[in-house]
Amino acid sequence: MSAPEAQRPAKLVTLRLPIWWTFGGLVTGLIAGSLIAGQPVAERVLPVVQPVGTLWLRALQMTIIPLVAALLVLGITQLASAARAGATARRMLTLVAATLVFSGLATIIALPLLLDAIPPPPGAQSLLAENVDPQQVPGLAEFFLSLVAPNIVAAAAETAMLPLTIFFALFAVAITRLPEDQSVILRSFFEAVANAMLMVIGWVLWLAPVGVFALALGVALRAGGDAAFLTLIHYILSVAAMGGIVLVAAFVVGAVRHGPVAFARAMLPAQAVAISTQSSLASLPAMLASARRLDVSENVADFVLPLSVAIFRATSPAMNLGVAIYVAHLFGIELGLPAMLAGLAVAFVISIGSVSLPGSISFVVSIGPIALAMGVPVEPLALLVAVEMIPDIMRTLANVTADVALASATDRENGENTPDDATDGASAR
Repeated sequence: MSAPEAQRPAKLVTLRLPIWWTFGGLVTGLIAGSLIAGQPVAERVLPVVQPVGTLWLRALQMTIIPLVAALLVLGITQLASAARAGATARRMLTLVAATLVFSGLATIIALPLLLDAIPPPPGAQSLLAENVDPQQVPGLAEFFLSLVAPNIVAAAAETAMLPLTIFFALFAVAITRLPEDQSVILRSFFEAVANAMLMVIGWVLWLAPVGVFALALGVALRAGGDAAFLTLIHYILSVAAMGGIVLVAAFVVGAVRHGPVAFARAMLPAQAVAISTQSSLASLPAMLASARRLDVSENVADFVLPLSVAIFRATSPAMNLGVAIYVAHLFGIELGLPAMLAGLAVAFVISIGSVSLPGSISFVVSIGPIALAMGVPVEPLALLVAVEMIPDIMRTLANVTADVALASATDRENGENTPDDATDGASAR
């Protein structure tokens, strides 16, 4: 598709969400529950707060499938447009795919080992919702059969995320092969659906302080706030460690190309912006400056870095899978090969569709489908979203470092980066 309208990034609505109010609701709920736990009033409070928390959780869950479907279509159509932008783009996308697979595999291997070596604190199960049964994950043969749903509506009703993800990925690819006028219409439709669903989830998340307070109060009443606080700290450190693996890998790539001291020195300003803003987009000017210091081709840097901000988050598979695996560990769920493959596949595809979203929305949209695909209950995610802004610092830091390392790796052969190639790529931004 040569038309700029067809290739432009989707214009998604921007939401300002009550992140710190949500965190305050979590802390207040845990403290209040700890103070009245074991008191006679607790028996009267629990039946009141539980329905409030459950209602908010259900409102959060109802947005997942339509939003994921719309974002997948938009993300993959944009990715397909980028792939046709020239040799530089194709080389970049190959590196992106390899990075995302590495990111997910690293967590699949490392996090279970970490949780065995440093298990969650006693009472960690307090974060679990009551009366929640893990989903059944099929065996290997059934897993391959489950990749395709004979009835996509029934799959949506059953929240079967893996066949839904595959269906909408194929649907998105089909859109890119349609005549230009039809493709633009469908892309505009899904852009409108995404914006409408973002507004709905934005309204739901504005109620997050109340919903999280109710859920946290119920947790503390059942098991005490101390165990919940310690578990959340353990969770944050465990998930952040998975992002740390990606950060180290990105640094190694940059250090091999430029030397560790030179790469570290060049990255410091961009990393400082990343930590302070928790936004890859806000870090883009500093990332471009870092690429200049590293003598990355200007044409390549000006193409790769804006595009990577739009479609690439190196930490997404690692940290999103990390959340699902952590929750499974709390439930005592043994994740076999089919569950891990399902989670990796969904994490890979979902990472394309949610990269430009605020952290709390991205948390719900990205991790919910992964957990559902792996047979992991999603109920604990309602509490974990309240602390997402802390591991999000590691997400942004590693993503920014990986983006610059990606630009450097893409530029490994300057002779191939012709002006025409870079010009073609500019139209895909």
